[in-house]
Amino acid sequence: ATGEPGICFIDRVNRGNPTPLLGEIQATNPCGEQPLLPYEACNLGSIDVSKLVLPNRTDIDWPRLSKVVADAVTFLDNVIDANFWPLPEIKEITLGNRKIGLGVMGFADALILLGIRYDSERAVNIAKELSKFIQKHAHATSQRLAGTRRRFPNWEGSIWDTKHHRPMRNAGITTIAPTGTISLIAGCSSGIEPIFSLAARRRVMDEQEFTQLHPLVENLGKKEGWLTNRVRNQLVEGIPPCEIRGIPKEFSDVFVTAHEVSPEWHVKTQAAFQEYTDNAVSKTVNLPADATIENVDRVYHLAFKLGTKGTTVYRDGCHENQVITATSRLSDGPQHQPNLRPRVRTATGSTTKFRMGCGTLFVTVNKDERGLCEVFANLGKAGGCPAQSEATCRAVSAALRCGVEPEVLIEQLKGIRCLSTIARRKDNNEINVLSCPDAIARAIVEASGQDSMHAENSPGNSCPECGHPLRRETGCNICDSCGYSKCG
Repeated sequence: ATGEPGICFIDRVNRGNPTPLLGEIQATNPCGEQPLLPYEACNLGSIDVSKLVLPNRTDIDWPRLSKVVADAVTFLDNVIDANFWPLPEIKEITLGNRKIGLGVMGFADALILLGIRYDSERAVNIAKELSKFIQKHAHATSQRLAGTRRRFPNWEGSIWDTKHHRPMRNAGITTIAPTGTISLIAGCSSGIEPIFSLAARRRVMDEQEFTQLHPLVENLGKKEGWLTNRVRNQLVEGIPPCEIRGIPKEFSDVFVTAHEVSPEWHVKTQAAFQEYTDNAVSKTVNLPADATIENVDRVYHLAFKLGTKGTTVYRDGCHENQVITATSRLSDGPQHQPNLRPRVRTATGSTTKFRMGCGTLFVTVNKDERGLCEVFANLGKAGGCPAQSEATCRAVSAALRCGVEPEVLIEQLKGIRCLSTIARRKDNNEINVLSCPDAIARAIVEASGQDSMHAENSPGNSCPECGHPLRRETGCNICDSCGYSKCG
């Protein structure tokens, strides 16, 4: 249903365990790219390879990349000694093995700049060449650091001692991480993934959404002069680049997105990087919403056959609060017009009292013979923002009488934050909501008999920031209300 939690070939992971005398590896970090022993930690860092494509876009600047790799390995090794250790066990095993995980991001962007389609043998060959080059120079730097800073303490009996006979500063050196956040900061494609969409809608805190073009498309279009308002609007509508007049063929041919890449090419790319990666490779195989069990089965078997240490599938739309979605063509067909059922003369319901940052809020939820039909909110004499609350209630009431399910409205209203309420709830334990809209959502929950709805996400596990229930996703606790997350 969701592809969680992916698959890990733990026997293959342990065949690559660099310190077998210290025990077997039993788990990875939440995204699967870093196999770790109990209590072990690893610093990860990624090079934006799209910034290392030559200006004439004919090749990668390999000499510059070797310098960046050396600097990055040295930097990550420095981080180990500058780190804070919450437990003595973590400090002991991490300083004993000194694992780091240098990887890449911007791989899909680099392919576009080089004029190479992601789903091609040329791309797979570039993946092998790139990962082999980075691994070679990263190993050389770690060996050089071993001469100036000493070997990692658990070197004796490790594979670097018994198999490779090389003094090394770090037990593991290269890793391919997902780079979901840092790639946004760097303005490049994430990890080794294809571009998700040329124009995407992103969901951020407080349920806000915004649409943006992929940064490379934006930059190339402006630089080359073909990104007009018409082209931008068509990309946002989800029209394929090959159908948009004005985008040069050299770009439209290689602007391939995640759902246009077949599962087989996703796995081939991951396997190419895994061949020359010390630790593991984080990779998501994007599947359409109608993917079957057999589709997933084929992905897992191919991933095993080609030598990966594990992989993850994601079926589009399988999570209600999907963080990023592709834009699509606007429908040309007639739109459904909902029917607003009239308000009955007498409705019955209940009123719930909430303490807010600006006073007291009374929320009334009424029912008719077909279910919930209207919501009213009244602020006490302290004032507050009655106009906004009235507008919210009017919109919610209209939606209920148009047949919108209460769950949909609850999902849209819950978690909206008010600075006044958030500030005052720290010193007032009577305030257990985040804002007037959040209180309205809570009242609808109670009136519709769905009190247990939120608790199903993660029983007994509440957000330390806002108090709302946390949900589990990819090994992380996530709060849909305020954006808090913690992995592990």
